[in-house]
This record gives sequence, structure tokens and C-alpha cells, in this order.
Amino acid sequence: MELNALTAISPIDGRYRSQLALLAPYFSEFGLIRYRVRVEVEYFLFLAEKKVIYLPAKVKPAKLRALYQQFSEADALQIKSIERTTNHDVKAVEYFLKEKLNTIGAGDSVEWIHFGLTSQDINNTAVPLLWKEALEEQYLPMLQTIVLQLRRLAKEWSGIPMLARTHGQPASPTTLGKEWMVFVERLEGQIRLLSLVPFAAKFGGATGNFNAHHVAFGHINWEKFGNDFVNKKLGLERMQYTTQIEHYDNLAAQFDALKRINTIFIDFCRDVWQYISMEYFKQRIKEGEVGSSAMPHKVNPIDFENAEGNLGIANALYEHLSAKLPVSRLQRDLTDSTVLRNIGVPMSHSFLALRSIEKGVGKLLLNKQRMEDDLERNWAVVAEAIQTVLRRENYPQPYEALKSLTRGKASISKQDIHEFVDTLKVNARVKKELKAITPHNYTGIPFQI
Repeated sequence: MELNALTAISPIDGRYRSQLALLAPYFSEFGLIRYRVRVEVEYFLFLAEKKVIYLPAKVKPAKLRALYQQFSEADALQIKSIERTTNHDVKAVEYFLKEKLNTIGAGDSVEWIHFGLTSQDINNTAVPLLWKEALEEQYLPMLQTIVLQLRRLAKEWSGIPMLARTHGQPASPTTLGKEWMVFVERLEGQIRLLSLVPFAAKFGGATGNFNAHHVAFGHINWEKFGNDFVNKKLGLERMQYTTQIEHYDNLAAQFDALKRINTIFIDFCRDVWQYISMEYFKQRIKEGEVGSSAMPHKVNPIDFENAEGNLGIANALYEHLSAKLPVSRLQRDLTDSTVLRNIGVPMSHSFLALRSIEKGVGKLLLNKQRMEDDLERNWAVVAEAIQTVLRRENYPQPYEALKSLTRGKASISKQDIHEFVDTLKVNARVKKELKAITPHNYTGIPFQI
């Protein structure tokens, strides 16, 4: 079979390819190769900028940067062709760049490509760079859009009373807007934590000590050179003491942060699914769609179900990535290499989930009447309010009195509550205050959103 969206093994490159194409420039093999070329070119130019090497006048920085800025599939295929001989992906990039430099008459300067480096100096800068840009350019904007969507609805619904449920049972009422703000606060908190984790990189030669650099040019402060290149030129943060590979501790922390964000969304999806089941929400229907192959009436909450499924897959992969990557035998083994190639997979599943959530939330239609009916059927929830006011009035054993009235009863109506209030030995002012409490207004502090 020819590889295409229908024959791909993974649904990421198959069924969902059209939704995830914008991630391909970062996480595909093409993307990884392009970022490697970018790092090699920028390092080469930085050597010249710092006067470590001198380039012929015909070697223009703009022309060199065009090698990655205008990187094509044909370029990537050329590198893969070289790799079939080298059996080494980064060495193939080096040879590709040397060929390109030779065509522009770079002369002896071609040998400064990949000077003093090991492949992980390229991989452990290229990968965090593509990861950083994918997060900042694609994932975080999508995430922030959804958080703003939830915040907007929370404000719109801030005055909508709703029966709460703890342990699945009717509980003190709340407002729909406040319950949505719970998720907004949780997500914003985790986004802040994620933003605190640096995008770490390794750059220091075969075992992290700049051995080759130092033996060739002992008078140069290579640590400062490496810090300036990684921190200022690439916008990453160079780790100072490494083996052949980056520690991956910060990358693992980012995976864990993304996993927590996904877990919050799983919680959200399950809650919204339940609210739809309770008919607190209906869903907009789209002409021509079906909800079931057999039951014509069905309008299923598939967006939230699809999101939950994709979030679960993403979290399973993030869990493995964060547990495995920081562990390597002595100064380096190769297990990180194949694992790192998969960081786009959980990101893709997370991205799919965000798209589903955005779509699902956009289809929600508030069923205010159903929520009001539910409150009216559950007057027992004002028992907490009444017994608390009675405590204030020093009424003897108010909790026990309300427990006797309400606990385990099939139904408690407004009339039952008011008749009970009439039996209380309190003054008329307090009775009036107690009768003014309803399931619809006993919602606590009116939150400002």
C-alpha cells in the first residue's frame, strides 16, 4: 500500500491528519531534520560571529539561513538518502550541509560544520527548540482560547442557580458559572506552573565537558560560548553539567504539567457529560448528522467522549515519557533517542482533545428550566441553611431537628419546610427569614467573575 491518510497505521497520520497537519512541521521526521539543520547552521554562523572562524565573503549568513528557512521535502529526502550510507541521522545532516557549502564555494570552512560536537548537541537543542515552538505557537494558543471560552460562559452563567451534588446526592445549591470557574482556575494555575519550567538544552561535546573544543582552542571560554549560543541565539537554557545527553528533568516536568492539564480536562469532560445526561444542557444539532445507526432520536455527547479518550491516551504516553527519559545508563545509552521521536504523539492527542472540547462547548445549549425544576424538587437542601440560622439563634439541637425532618425522606417540599418552620419556637422575624430561603437563592456568595 502507498502511505496516505487511509493506509496510515496511526490515526494521528490517518483519520485525524487533517486536524493535526499544523503540528507536522514540528514533530514529523521532516520537522526534526529541519530543526537539526537550523541548529547546525546557527552554530556555524555563531562560530564566525565570535571570531572563532573566518568565513569567505561569498558565504552570506542569509544564504545559509535559507537552508533551513526554505527547507524542502527534497532536501529532507536528500538527507535520508545520505543516512542510508552513514546509518547515522545527524551525520547525514552534517554531510548535507557540507555539500551545500561546497556549492557556494565555502572552501576549507566546510570542516567547521559540526565542529567539536556530538550528535546529542544537535538533538538536545533541536528537540527542545521544536518542542518550545510547538507549545508556544500551537498548543498554548489553543489552550488559552478554550480557557477564555470557559471564562466567558462562566460570566454569562454566573447568576444561574444549580443543584449541586456531592457523592451523587443533592447538596447545597451552587451557580453554574461558579462551577465553570472551578475549571478555569485550575487550568490557569497549571498553565502558570508550566510557564515556569525552562526549556532545557544540552550543548557540551561528547561527555559534556567541551573536550574537543578545549583541546583545539584552549584559550576560548567554551562554557560562555555554549551559554551564549544556547541561551541567547536559540532561546533555550543550557544545562551546565551534563553527560552526553540532556537530563530531561525539565522536559519531564513539562510532560507532567501537561498531564495535569489533561487530567483537569478529563474531569471537565465527565462533568459536562453528566450535565448533558441530566438534561441541564442540550446540544445544537447539525443537519445531516446522526447520533446512532439504529436510534434516530440520539444526540450523543461525542465531543466530550472523544476528548476524554484522547486525553487518556496522551496521559499514558506523557507518563512513560516523564518516567523514562530522565533515566540513562552512565554517560548515555540510546533509549532516549527512539522515545524522543514520540513526543509529538501525546501532544497530537491532546490537541485533538482540545479541538473536541472547543467544538463540544460551542454546541451546548443551557436548559434553564430543567435546572429550576431540579431545584424545586429538592427543598431538603435548605435544611443546612435553616439549622445554621437556628444555631445563630441558640436554638437547641437544630441539626438533629432538621435531620429528623429530612434525612432519607423520599421527597421534601416547600410546604413541608414551611410547616416545620411554623412549629419552631422562634420569633416571627426569624420565621420570615427562614421562609425566604429557597433552593433557588441559597447559593452562597455571589461571585464576581
